[in-house]
Amino acid sequence: MNKLELISALKNEANISKTDAAHVVQIFFDSMADAMAKGERVEIRGLCSFFVKNYKSYTGRNPKTGEKVTIKPKKLPFFKCGKELKERVDY
Repeated sequence: MNKLELISALKNEANISKTDAAHVVQIFFDSMADAMAKGERVEIRGLCSFFVKNYKSYTGRNPKTGEKVTIKPKKLPFFKCGKELKERVDY
């Protein structure tokens, strides 16, 4: 399912216009992204949680040249599946 399919499902289920459904979906995604940008955890009970992992700086290698390269510290978003979703998928 992609974003357009989600908007269509919301439109049909809630009996609202496509524009309103698109606005609701955009607000939802923007709110999640803003929370994660602040370092907050986003948890949707029974479905999943999203959180940001912090990685320290480390020394890596350029695979092409073999040269040592310093990798800067970084933050990456992660998704963790909820128990109920796992059970639903693995019926």
